[in-house]
Amino acid sequence: MIEYLSMANNCTCYAHIKADDSRMGETTRYFVVKQKAVPEVLLKVVEAKRLLESEKVLTIQEAVDAVGISRSSFYKYKDDIFQFHDNSQGTTITLTFQMDDEPGILSDVLKVVAAYQANILTIHQSIPISGIASLSLSVQVLQNTGDISRMIEQMERQKGVHHVKILARE
Repeated sequence: MIEYLSMANNCTCYAHIKADDSRMGETTRYFVVKQKAVPEVLLKVVEAKRLLESEKVLTIQEAVDAVGISRSSFYKYKDDIFQFHDNSQGTTITLTFQMDDEPGILSDVLKVVAAYQANILTIHQSIPISGIASLSLSVQVLQNTGDISRMIEQMERQKGVHHVKILARE
């Protein structure tokens, strides 16, 4: 199964990919990948599903024609890829950051979380080394939480934040 964060406005987006290796005696594994690493056909399946859900098109044929994929591709992947924010309510997302050790930067990041109405569960900041601090932040996605990919993108744009990565999703 692939859970896809968002593809709006070419933002930095992530897919949560579940690889089922049970046929080889292994357990299911998960991967987090940026949008640019997700095959185009999967992104088009997400877009076709969005068109169908928004009722901008009425049939699967209209949806696949609009995004430029075959019906067989749509049916092959439709049950394996979902927009992340559609399936994330009640989940916990753990993010990791690298940020400058300057007053107010952590506060600015937490204001972004508050603006998107996610619930902060844990905050752990390491002792800064060479002026850079590592931060681990766990947030709970609630029913009224905004688009998580946009929240992460806004965090990455904060002055003094070097990068934000999804560490885990439960």
